[in-house]
Amino acid sequence: MTAVHLATPTVPHRRRPESELRALVDEFDATLGADPEREPTADEVAAWAAFHFGGTLAVACSMADAVLPHVVSRFAPGVDVLFLDTGYHFSDTLVTRDIVAEDLPITLVNVLPELTVAEQDAAYGPRLHDRDPALCCQMRKVEPLARTLGAYEAWVTGVRREEAVTRAETPLVSWDEKNGLVKINPIAAWTFDDVITYAEENRVEVNSLLSDGYPSIGCEPCTRRVAPGEDPRAGRWAGFAKTECGLHT
Repeated sequence: MTAVHLATPTVPHRRRPESELRALVDEFDATLGADPEREPTADEVAAWAAFHFGGTLAVACSMADAVLPHVVSRFAPGVDVLFLDTGYHFSDTLVTRDIVAEDLPITLVNVLPELTVAEQDAAYGPRLHDRDPALCCQMRKVEPLARTLGAYEAWVTGVRREEAVTRAETPLVSWDEKNGLVKINPIAAWTFDDVITYAEENRVEVNSLLSDGYPSIGCEPCTRRVAPGEDPRAGRWAGFAKTECGLHT
């Protein structure tokens, strides 16, 4: 399987009304999420997502690893996996993307910005990411993803609570007000070590940068190595008061 260059994939099911989708979030909270002593496992959450959303489900993956696509595709083979192809990725990340597309039973969707890097440079000046990383992220990540998610009822992300203070209260399932669909975070409770252990036990592809000082991988111009003991996301947008690209805020 090769990368599919689609900006607005066509999902073969009609989206249900918002009220029905919100009701599914409530149903999850009242059933699987009801026991305060036991949080549902990633497999249970993925199975629930596959059962309720089927062909209207998308997985967002940065290609730091293939753990999330692996978890979800076991229950939803052929699921759309969205990769935000910003034009600024490390070559290691693109290699990981291509291996994931080849190895897993998924449909890889390359989500592209409206402007190429050259067109953006012409319109806003070269290296916008050095001057206004928030605007660069908005045009190359947030807006393309928002356009694409409009075709789905639910999206699955790899957000984990330990990654940052801003993510510490991440629920397993919630209503995404900004994008207008259900947001599912099956591995929210996992640690970085849990991710690596899963990858090793299941022979899942891992981006080579993870073992080279990059515990959080973004676009190459905006990501640096992290020193031992530093916050895992300290290498993202170093020098700016910015900790998120805007996808999860």
